[in-house]
Amino acid sequence: MASDLLILGINAYHADAAACIVRDGRLVAAAEEERFRRIKHWAGFPSQAIAYCLKEAKADLGNVTHVAVNRSGRANLLRKLAYVASHRPNPRLLFGRLRNRKQVAGIADELRALPGRPFAGSIGYIEHHLAHLASAFYPSPFAEAVVASVDGFGDFASAAWGSGSGTALSLDGRVLFPHSLGIFYQAMTQYLGFPHYGDEYKLMGLAAYGDASCRDEVKRLLSLCDDGSFALDLKYFRHHSEDIAYEWHGGEPVCGPLFSSALVDAMGPARSPEEPITDRHRNLAWATQAAYEDAFFHLLNTLQRRYGHHSIALAGGCAYNSVANGKIRDRTAFTHCYLQSAAGDAGGAIGAAYAVWHRAGARTAPMTHAYWGPSFTEDEIGALLADRRAAIAAEHCSVRRVDDENELVDNTARAIADGLVVGWFQGRMEWGPRALGNRSILGDPRRADMKNILNLKIKRRESFRPFAPSVLREAVADWFERDDDVPFMLQVFPIRPDRRAQIPAVTHIDGTGRLQTVDRASNPSYYSLIESFRRLTGVPMVLNTSFNENEPVVCRPEEALDCFLRTKMDVLVLGDYLVRREAGSR
Repeated sequence: MASDLLILGINAYHADAAACIVRDGRLVAAAEEERFRRIKHWAGFPSQAIAYCLKEAKADLGNVTHVAVNRSGRANLLRKLAYVASHRPNPRLLFGRLRNRKQVAGIADELRALPGRPFAGSIGYIEHHLAHLASAFYPSPFAEAVVASVDGFGDFASAAWGSGSGTALSLDGRVLFPHSLGIFYQAMTQYLGFPHYGDEYKLMGLAAYGDASCRDEVKRLLSLCDDGSFALDLKYFRHHSEDIAYEWHGGEPVCGPLFSSALVDAMGPARSPEEPITDRHRNLAWATQAAYEDAFFHLLNTLQRRYGHHSIALAGGCAYNSVANGKIRDRTAFTHCYLQSAAGDAGGAIGAAYAVWHRAGARTAPMTHAYWGPSFTEDEIGALLADRRAAIAAEHCSVRRVDDENELVDNTARAIADGLVVGWFQGRMEWGPRALGNRSILGDPRRADMKNILNLKIKRRESFRPFAPSVLREAVADWFERDDDVPFMLQVFPIRPDRRAQIPAVTHIDGTGRLQTVDRASNPSYYSLIESFRRLTGVPMVLNTSFNENEPVVCRPEEALDCFLRTKMDVLVLGDYLVRREAGSR
């Protein structure tokens, strides 16, 4: 491929719309549209994410050679037609799918409407799961690996697998509509009273509080096939035969109930979101997670035996099931696992871009960090704080610029050790759903009451949901029962029993923690902060949760300051500026 080849990758007209720029095989920028629109999981055309990526690349659409989209209307077309002919699904269901396909086909019109020089390159439509596989393998450190994608649906498939070797990537098998591990998990999430798109992590957190008493009830919803795949008992689901309310355009994604009346008949009434959570709900959550893991590991073990590799790269929305991911080395023969930070549909943007690049290009560099979003200068931050001086004073806050980084991190570490809640806004925004030390709220993991403090002051979320530890990479083996790189907070490991009482705020009820490993090379400022906290306390980690309050993670300094002022956060570190509430006003 020619030098200075610029590829714009996009995920459009689906949840987590996103864009990225790849220049000569190197990722330059990537961001989700929700961060700019301020609507969680925003679905539609990612015009603002595209604008940011072009700005970061110092380019406009006239410089872009290829646009790569992680959808293809031609993928699995014969299978789609055969299914329609044999099953005759609800015409409104077909109309909704055709409407979404028409939107994707209209991306050229959307590009023409963007400002700047017009796009004159080519548009490539990459099969959804091939984009997922590419997003997993090409940024991985592996020369060869099994590659698997598991999610709800995309291009008529819910899962796909193959192998990667060098620059070559194969897609060798699929699980086709209507069977889906993602639909199974989402339907049970809805049934248990978590109706919003993306609520599956709530079920995963709740599962730790349950037991196996409902396992047989849930197990019958899902069967395992000899080829490693899985199949739903379709009488318990609606997505294949009825018109489900889907909305993927221009706002928050909406998905109507996926479970059928047969599931209600078998298990009892679904829980409403306002209804208290009972032991039965907890046990059904446990059973759902267990059934998911059985199917997930059945697939992975089959693939490991088939291909013989000991490394696996994973993608798809189900790759966010960090509890299952943390068990891969225990329940399979795989010894190494890689998940890039945006493993879900947003990551399909970089997968599509990489798939286009690797048709004739060399291998890309491994993705070792997630900091691909916008950053802001100290002058911009200073101007914001000056402009908002009155509002800051009204909240009894002081502002001080600390130019010495060691002093800044030592002050911040001391505040955390004193039990204060700290907003930490630094550098480029993270790519993917996790705050990884640049758009984070930090607390002391030693405090048993820190979860309640955070929920009261800022997060206002369900009490059963755990908070995560960011831990120095070299300290993992001393504090966790597994020792591995987890830079993107996508795996849960057991915390060593003798350490759990020392860090109750990040220890889940089952003794595990969803950790992020931090090394100096990938984020020197965050590493220095945790190292300073370790010197003060002997604990090489801090509690880390996303910098937001029932909204997307903050992107701009304005959003960080607004979140700080309207909550009871104690300290805000905004670049080199330290904003602190007076003790009496906390």
